[in-house]
Amino acid sequence: MVDKDEPHTFQVDDSLSRMNENATTELSQAVEEMLNSITTKFSVVSAELLEKMDEMSRRLDNLETTIQASARSPAKGESSKSGA
Repeated sequence: MVDKDEPHTFQVDDSLSRMNENATTELSQAVEEMLNSITTKFSVVSAELLEKMDEMSRRLDNLETTIQASARSPAKGESSKSGA
């Protein structure tokens, strides 16, 4: 005896299978987009951080140069006192 619901069962299973594949594809695409977005944001933040570190390094180098130059040259008040 053939069950009348049997062809309908195959259609439901096939439909559920397609829905599951679509959901999986959509989820994969959403995850891929999210990872791309995070990667882009990380790259931007990394570049900004490196830029700021380079600027801090230049400022420290300038400060060190200024301090060394002022340590080598006599103070304004000292040169007039020693000559007196």
